[in-house]
Amino acid sequence: MSLTRTNASAATLTKNRTEGSIVPLSGMCVTCVDGCIGMCEIGKSAYRGAEAIYPQPFGIITSACEKNYPVDYSHFTIMGTCVGAKGIEADSDKAIFPNVNLEIKIGQSKGIKLKLPFIIPGIGSTNIAKNNWEGIAIGTALSGVPLTIGENVCGMDVEAKIVNGRVVDAPDLTRRIKLYKEWQQDGYGAIIVQANVEDTRLGVQEYAIEKLGVEVVELKWGQGAKDIGGEVKIEKLDKAQTLRKRGYIVLPDPLDPSVIEAFERGAFKEFERHSRVGMVEEEGFMKRVEELRKCGAKYIFLKTGAYRPVDLARAVKYASKARIDLLTVDGAGGGTGMSPWKMMNEWGVPPVELHSLLYFYVDKLAKKGKYIPDIAIAGGFTFEDQIFKGLALGAPYFKIIGMARGPIAAAMVGKTIGKRIDIGEVPVYIERFGKTKEEIFVSASELKKKFGKTFDLIPTGALGLYTYYQRLAQGLRQLMTGNRKFSLEHITRNDIATLTKESADISGIPYVMDADKKEAEKILES
Repeated sequence: MSLTRTNASAATLTKNRTEGSIVPLSGMCVTCVDGCIGMCEIGKSAYRGAEAIYPQPFGIITSACEKNYPVDYSHFTIMGTCVGAKGIEADSDKAIFPNVNLEIKIGQSKGIKLKLPFIIPGIGSTNIAKNNWEGIAIGTALSGVPLTIGENVCGMDVEAKIVNGRVVDAPDLTRRIKLYKEWQQDGYGAIIVQANVEDTRLGVQEYAIEKLGVEVVELKWGQGAKDIGGEVKIEKLDKAQTLRKRGYIVLPDPLDPSVIEAFERGAFKEFERHSRVGMVEEEGFMKRVEELRKCGAKYIFLKTGAYRPVDLARAVKYASKARIDLLTVDGAGGGTGMSPWKMMNEWGVPPVELHSLLYFYVDKLAKKGKYIPDIAIAGGFTFEDQIFKGLALGAPYFKIIGMARGPIAAAMVGKTIGKRIDIGEVPVYIERFGKTKEEIFVSASELKKKFGKTFDLIPTGALGLYTYYQRLAQGLRQLMTGNRKFSLEHITRNDIATLTKESADISGIPYVMDADKKEAEKILES
């Protein structure tokens, strides 16, 4: 089986002419015919050039790689038991799955409390994030889950005021933070402001702390989708010019008269805005952490991506020395914005391998008595089985799971259903459940009882995300009950086994035929 789709993908709106006969190595049609209009990626590149690098259509999609990695979380199985209970009395009337406690506290002081062990890592300046922020922010706030405002939000805001290279007013950032805080319930969750190179230069985190009351900030080294800075498409010339003047890399140069002329006559319709890559070194990292603490940050996170193992070791070591509150490690393949398609498929350490290395590195430091920050892992997690396996793989160090594409999808579906309700055109597939949001969204009655008249202010995008999270929560509770674990701290690496020798070698988790071997033999010989 080929591990990679080459030269044709729904992500790049390309396909082969001879779909049934493809050269495995190149991805080309077996017979490339003179006269073909060029539907494949080679063909599209012949007339659109670098535009074909990125997933399409930009602004209304999220995207992630379609590479079939040799090892993934499906190569692990969850090992249930019929004996006892941990975290609750071993009583069949008490040890029931609704009683599983999914709450957790994170941070050095354990001052951030979560209703569920999830976090949405940075979603920032892309249209897909901005256009769905209302549903995402309110949905996560209602769920008691932290939400991270990603990179470049201030820089991309044409209404933001920047004086002497520093932001002094940021309407979009202010709106995003306010929306989450207005719906935050009983202090659960947190709103986090992330920063990359450009954000740091603009003083975004200082502004968020001092002017907007933000307590949690995150330093960003990278993500699992790409090893270069964040990217978006810009459809308006004046906005592209503004971003160019603010110091962003904008291609082609919107200040060049020949480029302006080409854009105005329709030769191309979008500019690319790129962020810079950071230059990580220990002294600078420690200095920045100290600056943020002096500025008033109560909690400091670090997000890193699927870089090579030595960089993961740096992240673990620096996070330990700086005593940060949460380290998020994102495996290759994920993505919510405009990551280059080939990079998304062919770059970085895949999730299982990266998360296994992370466990080994953290465990090594822990055995030396070093401080270990709470850890979140990300990289393609969407459902409760993967969540359980991820937490078990790195127990007791992995505390929460980062997810972005799944929650965004739930919010988008909820928003779409709401629009169809408003115009009285509920699709037949949905109409079987009802025609109102109270009938369609199964969690609506619970929220309506809690919020009363205020329920009508909750957008259907938020209902979609909240309902999705509740499904994950119940599914996770059921899996944990099968393992007789009634709170998160009782999950261990012994709760899973591998289904292949290769996944066992990578993770250090026993092959299923070797699990419990000594204990089983002891029982049989007694």
